[in-house]
Amino acid sequence: MSAKKPTNHGKPWTRQDDQKLARLAKGNTPTGLIAHEMGRTEDAVRSHASDTSVSLKPTNQSPYNRRKT
Repeated sequence: MSAKKPTNHGKPWTRQDDQKLARLAKGNTPTGLIAHEMGRTEDAVRSHASDTSVSLKPTNQSPYNRRKT
């Protein structure tokens, strides 16, 4: 039994997909949720984000004020 493929698996990315990806990434949406929303795998989202220069890193977290454990 294999895992169910996402709805857009293997389909080309559209301009609307690119805009949605950029909007979700800018809103600090986790990659897994972006993948679910777009019907794609996390790997596909990461790869396409890299290809289109969209950063998936959270933008509202400073690297200088992290708590020490």
